[in-house]
Amino acid sequence: MTETQTGTKPVLRDKGRLMSASEIERTLVRLAHEIVEKNNGGANLGLVGVKRRGVPLAERLAKLIAGIEKHPVDTGVLDISFYRDDLSTHDVRPVVHKGEVGFDVNGRDIILVDDVLYTGRTVRAALDALFDHGRPRRVQLLVLIDRGHRELPIEASFVGRHVPTSSREIVEVKLREIDGDEQVVLVERVD
Repeated sequence: MTETQTGTKPVLRDKGRLMSASEIERTLVRLAHEIVEKNNGGANLGLVGVKRRGVPLAERLAKLIAGIEKHPVDTGVLDISFYRDDLSTHDVRPVVHKGEVGFDVNGRDIILVDDVLYTGRTVRAALDALFDHGRPRRVQLLVLIDRGHRELPIEASFVGRHVPTSSREIVEVKLREIDGDEQVVLVERVD
């Protein structure tokens, strides 16, 4: 959860479940087939998950694509914490230690995987981080949920589900690898 400017956690009200565990799995199967179709197979593909919830999604998709294409697909992790534009610019800038993606991205067709696309700022930071690791041939974005409200001209190539939201609503993706639960829920701030 995010904290408000006063330092207290916001009060959230459940509005409903957007996706069950089986719906998430079916969506990932569909997305894996779309990736293979749009990329004429998976020979030059690498999937890079944006830390945190993009990572297990990328790993699941890689297994699905490997099953379709009958060969393994490289997966990697992208930590964008020091690339975000919401870090303070008034204090001393943090020292950035380049983390490894896990494979060579140069000349590869990279699918950048994240759970929710909102303003586009996370994706911008992820692109900065990715290009610090090399120069991919092509980068495509895959998100489980696109909730709108873009502040930057960023669009996903692959979308699990479009969910129109208000600015008071929050989409929470819960994955068994991180949360011990598997669902997507919509909550609303009631502050």
